[in-house]
Amino acid sequence: MDGTRVSIREVGPRDGLQIEDPVSLEQKLRLIDALVQTGVPRIEVTSFVSPRAVPSLADAELVAAELHRWPGVEFSALVAGVRGAERAVAAGLKTVEYVVSASDGHSQANVRSTTAQATDRIGEVTNIVHGAGGRVEVIVATSWDCPFDGPTDPERVLAIAERAKDFGVDQFAIADTIGTATPGRVARLIGALSERVGEFELGAHFHNTRGSGLACALAAVQHGVRNLDASTGGLGGCPFAPGASGNIATEELVYMLTDMGIETGVDLEASIRAAGVAEDVVGHRVPSNLLRAGDRIR
Repeated sequence: MDGTRVSIREVGPRDGLQIEDPVSLEQKLRLIDALVQTGVPRIEVTSFVSPRAVPSLADAELVAAELHRWPGVEFSALVAGVRGAERAVAAGLKTVEYVVSASDGHSQANVRSTTAQATDRIGEVTNIVHGAGGRVEVIVATSWDCPFDGPTDPERVLAIAERAKDFGVDQFAIADTIGTATPGRVARLIGALSERVGEFELGAHFHNTRGSGLACALAAVQHGVRNLDASTGGLGGCPFAPGASGNIATEELVYMLTDMGIETGVDLEASIRAAGVAEDVVGHRVPSNLLRAGDRIR
């Protein structure tokens, strides 16, 4: 796939830290700086949600106030509703991700709303962010399976995508919240989205709970996806999805794509070093295999 280019969004400071014990603002900024040094073009830095629900991200406004240190990086934040969108744009974020769970069980656990109610709010969130001159991405959680409801009917994902497009969102992403997707299922959902929704900037977010995360990411790229999420060191998981473990590791994704001739613009050695910083920040071993083994040429 020489000549193909994939844009990686680093989600470690948000998804990676949300299930960890709270770390200091200084340590978060240290991690963000290490990630910036890798050359990754996009970083999800925090989430504007209830500090009671996710105490590790209670300092969202404080993090946002320091992002001026790194011009040239597209910083984003995740929100779960209208109030979160208002807080994000007030804090200066120009890229906002609004999460909608495709399953009612996870939606109720996550935001205490049904999928239909959360979908109806896409328009209001979009108006708030666009009114501030920003970009909106709708991310569909539990796109393949839900820890409460079981397999997700693809029609539910397609329906959210259609509404998101009607509301004028800028980007759309499918997320494997509990790490159950496999390459074939990924290909089928992407194909269905393409057929039903047509042209839409599509991204994908995979967890490595069952060891298939990188295979799913590769399948997504092979079927036209050019925006992928990954987390430094493989940190992360959903606090509202029992059994969900870490994301695919950024450095491992870069390792695989680079060796295939797929451009990312991310420096592999710097990415491995950043995973080491992440390990130091959280104070325990991170899942990354590459952090242990190193690049194959070493």
